[in-house]
Amino acid sequence: MASLSEQDEQACGCCSARAATPPAPSARARCPACAAPGRAVSLTTVRALLRISLRAVTQTAYRFCATASCPVVYFAVDSDERFTTDQLRERVLQKAPDDPAVPVCYCFQYTRADVQRADASTRARIIADITAGVQAGQCACDMRNPQGACCLGNLRRMMA
Repeated sequence: MASLSEQDEQACGCCSARAATPPAPSARARCPACAAPGRAVSLTTVRALLRISLRAVTQTAYRFCATASCPVVYFAVDSDERFTTDQLRERVLQKAPDDPAVPVCYCFQYTRADVQRADASTRARIIADITAGVQAGQCACDMRNPQGACCLGNLRRMMA
């Protein structure tokens, strides 16, 4: 799955205001396991989602690998440090393409199955519910979503 578009992030507004500024790209912006380009993710996101000792988090610039077949979720930009799916508190949407129970929206608990079985009316209600939650300041995408960004882009791609 592609990462969230800049337009979706701006429309959501939930992450950009609270999340730390993502690190600048470097020559090591590719996943060390699969060589796919990684999306910058804040240190806040990495720390919030790891279920291992935070002493293992020694870098400040991390990237998110969205490749489904790759076990690496986060990797450091300036070292060999990496964290895999088994070290996270949450299942990762991009890493579990066939799992109907994986969250699509980590803040409001919509799953892939919720989206897949929904008709057009229900899908519109899901988007409206998430949008209302964002506007009410009830989301925490920067800490709950492993990709460190709003889920609306993922939802819209899934619904297309």
